[in-house]
Amino acid sequence: MERFVVTAPPARNRSKTALYVTPLDRVTEFGGELHEDGGKLFCTSCNVVLNHVRKSAISDHLKSKTHTKRKAEFEEQNVRKKQRPLAASLQCNSTAQTEKASVIQDFVKMCLEANIPLEKADHPAVRAFLSRHVKNGGSIPKSDQLRRAYLPDGYENENQLLNSQDC
Repeated sequence: MERFVVTAPPARNRSKTALYVTPLDRVTEFGGELHEDGGKLFCTSCNVVLNHVRKSAISDHLKSKTHTKRKAEFEEQNVRKKQRPLAASLQCNSTAQTEKASVIQDFVKMCLEANIPLEKADHPAVRAFLSRHVKNGGSIPKSDQLRRAYLPDGYENENQLLNSQDC
């Protein structure tokens, strides 16, 4: 009896998407038309995000009228402008940002060493002096943020310094 058991045919509702294809794989497959940044696939000349999972979506985009028009404009300009993902833009630390953090940490350290309460930084005369005479002085936050964000860092640094001197 077991020889005559009828089994159901395999299901054909499988998705037609590539499961293990990365944006970098599509870049190597399609050449210089595309680039990958932050796990996303971009069209270099159109500056739009493409679905890297479906090859047909990429092929359709590359054959579209808008792509050919933008590609011609792109080649005329001969300037490569690549769109950056938001995460990459937010992670970028400029010299101004590092200087700002340094000024704030130095200000908190100065206040602590001179026994000046951080609330004095909120006084309008102190604010005016800092913004007028100190580079990046206008970026020093109010006392509550100094206490929350920068005081623990200063405490940890001083604690480590004291511990290293004891040994």
